[in-house]
Amino acid sequence: MPRPKRIRRMNNPPHFRGFKPIGVSGKNHPVVMNYEEYEAIRLSDFELLGQVESAEKMGVSRPTFARIYESARRKVAQAFVQGKSIVFEGGKVYFDSEWYSCNNCGCWFNHPEKEEEVTACALCGSADAEMYLGGKLTDSGISCAQHEHHHGEGHTCGH
Repeated sequence: MPRPKRIRRMNNPPHFRGFKPIGVSGKNHPVVMNYEEYEAIRLSDFELLGQVESAEKMGVSRPTFARIYESARRKVAQAFVQGKSIVFEGGKVYFDSEWYSCNNCGCWFNHPEKEEEVTACALCGSADAEMYLGGKLTDSGISCAQHEHHHGEGHTCGH
């Protein structure tokens, strides 16, 4: 029986839910990229960190980071070559700080002062802001961040 996955550390959740190719018609099934795969690409290709440093930031071993990064690269390549959308959801991750989303303006903001309660959006001032819990991999599938149900691997939320 394989060991259970360790929870991976992320700095920030993506501030968007995915990408769609331009000029492609039809209803292709999107490629689902887990949050830890997004983070691996962000650290290696955007921040230009090496695998050892990236692995330390995510709280995993270097070989585990290499497997996560390889999976992410294959998914990006699949989406590019086959003209599929990429959707970010799920995975076993936690965020370095508490993040909130505003239901009024769609803004994401973090809250470094854990002793103080968040009462309003940092951008628009709306009281309609809530803590971001994100999707999380469970034994029964991917727990949807938007709704009270689970997704199987490769399924995107259509409710």
